[in-house]
Amino acid sequence: MDRMTIVSLDAMGGDAGPDVTIPAAEIALEANPDLKLILVGDQELLTKRIADLKPALAERVSIRHASQKVEMDESPSSALRGKKDSSMRVAINLVKEGEAGACVSAGNTGALMATARFVLKTLPGIDRPAICTSIPSVEGHNHILDLGANVDSSSDHLFQFAVMGSVLASAVDNIESPRVALLNIGEEEIKGNDQVKRAASILAASELNYIGYIEGDQVFKGGSDVVVCDGFVGNVMLKTTEGVAKMISHFMKEAFMRGPLSKLAAVIAMPVLKSFRKRIDPRRYNGASLLGLRGIVVKSHGGADAFSFANAIKIATLEVSKSVPERIHSELETLLTRREAV
Repeated sequence: MDRMTIVSLDAMGGDAGPDVTIPAAEIALEANPDLKLILVGDQELLTKRIADLKPALAERVSIRHASQKVEMDESPSSALRGKKDSSMRVAINLVKEGEAGACVSAGNTGALMATARFVLKTLPGIDRPAICTSIPSVEGHNHILDLGANVDSSSDHLFQFAVMGSVLASAVDNIESPRVALLNIGEEEIKGNDQVKRAASILAASELNYIGYIEGDQVFKGGSDVVVCDGFVGNVMLKTTEGVAKMISHFMKEAFMRGPLSKLAAVIAMPVLKSFRKRIDPRRYNGASLLGLRGIVVKSHGGADAFSFANAIKIATLEVSKSVPERIHSELETLLTRREAV
């Protein structure tokens, strides 16, 4: 029986295209002997770029030609209507046709979501797909969703996000009953807007392990596994987090370069600094899942390096092995049936 997992890569997407996707493919193939990759893009260019791969790795790589590329600043509607033979569209088509178990792209987020939703469609019971990624916390990490696919979410949408996030955390982290929290401006029941309050009531009555409201600072302290929020709020929180991390890094470098003693202190502290950097390295968390679709699509950061993009491939492979879309459909169907019965 073939145990191979096949993932299609939008090899032309992202800020650097093949300069990142090809080295990332090599890293992923080295790490996983049960992985096959379909590189989608300019066949002539990609054929030249994979010529230096080890024979054993090259055997697990194929190329699918696509004559177009979605630009990073292109509108989703333009990409959807005018780029039917783009590397992004063809890579997603391979999932729809069953030739690949998942698609990974570092391309334009809006275009990727629009194309994936159009080609793959949403699961029964899901109104809107959501973007979900993990961020580090004291205990390990939290799965956060939505991160920008929906900038105006109803209470029912938040409930659906909670189900999807819970299933994902259960599948990829092997948590039997993930702790689900709603991001809010306070822990008290009276806090928050109407959508959040109504979502809290729905979640409290469901069979999910809902633990209540969580404030922004608590997301990094631990105590939860899934944090649910509106896409507008989630995107702002994510970008703010990235900005704070860059600021801390800048201040630390500045402090250690102030003079001879500071530089000596940096040398002495280097093992600790390396350990700290590795633990919070955003490259280790690269790869946002487009949940709620009838197929697996993972979005890599547009500016990702090879290590980062390889991590996105790893996430896609894991979701294939755990049958995440099927599990989301099953869990949501069960919860909605019981909700209607009540």
